[in-house]
Amino acid sequence: MSSIDSIQGLIREELSIFEDKFRDSVQSKVPLLDRIMQYIIKRKGKQVRPMFVFLSARLFGPVNDATYRAAALVELLHTATLVHDDVVDESYERRGFFSINALWKNKVAVLVGDYLLSKGLLLSLNNNDFETLKILSDAVKKMSEGELLQIERSRSLNLSEEVYFEIIQNKTASLLASSCGAGAWTTTGDAQITKTMQAFGEQAGIAFQIKDDLFDYGSVAIGKPTGNDIKEKKLTLPIIYTLNNVSPGRRKDLIYILKNENRQKKYIRQVIEEVHNSGGIAYAEEKMLGFRDQALQLLNQFPQNTIRDGLEELVRFTTDRKY
Repeated sequence: MSSIDSIQGLIREELSIFEDKFRDSVQSKVPLLDRIMQYIIKRKGKQVRPMFVFLSARLFGPVNDATYRAAALVELLHTATLVHDDVVDESYERRGFFSINALWKNKVAVLVGDYLLSKGLLLSLNNNDFETLKILSDAVKKMSEGELLQIERSRSLNLSEEVYFEIIQNKTASLLASSCGAGAWTTTGDAQITKTMQAFGEQAGIAFQIKDDLFDYGSVAIGKPTGNDIKEKKLTLPIIYTLNNVSPGRRKDLIYILKNENRQKKYIRQVIEEVHNSGGIAYAEEKMLGFRDQALQLLNQFPQNTIRDGLEELVRFTTDRKY
């Protein structure tokens, strides 16, 4: 099991400087906004994406100011999408804390997300980081497309495995791909290396999302209630596999539950049991490990050193993590 602490140790100095720079980047002259920004900074997560930025940069050379700005842009965009996601999902909890919309209502949450987005854009534009901005703007476009595609398909419960991968490639993997690509660009300025690192990040991001989807069928406390995706009618890989591999009668029963009884604990448990029994969990885990291995194959094109080892550990952490 990879330890996040040992990986952070490789870039401890960079992460420490980054925290100060990120705090500065969200400052505002509006007292309400400043209060909300302090709240966001206090409850930030593991900062996996900035770690990917710094390690991808360090793989090719020492980090520079452009690397710090790329990491800040990634974190600003990621935070903006989380704030907006909580509004879209009507979610009142995030990482065990109240969400912004729970404390300050939807209007404020939407405007806070917009503020974070604009701060990120200005940070890049004011420093002529056009390539970084291009890489990250593409990710924002894809994330919106992925979210809308998921909403559209979950209404009709019509989702093939192919469409599921299209959704997570856009929704989750695009930002991780951009983190790796932007990090590499800041120390190489090399389009081919940037492209390879984006591909690496995309494969790692898909594996990361499948792991997240698997948590919904487990019993580990992760700040996200088990069965949450079922309640929200989100069709993830374990359930898609199950629906495609049970008898037509059972499939009909499961779809009925997902459409009409998806908030009843008793029925959610039935769906989770069916997914386990039909091999949906094992299938999703196998797919996840396949994407992880493809990511590592791309990474191994570059010379072996402690930073490359750290990136490998970080990829393994995303698939081995218990929360």
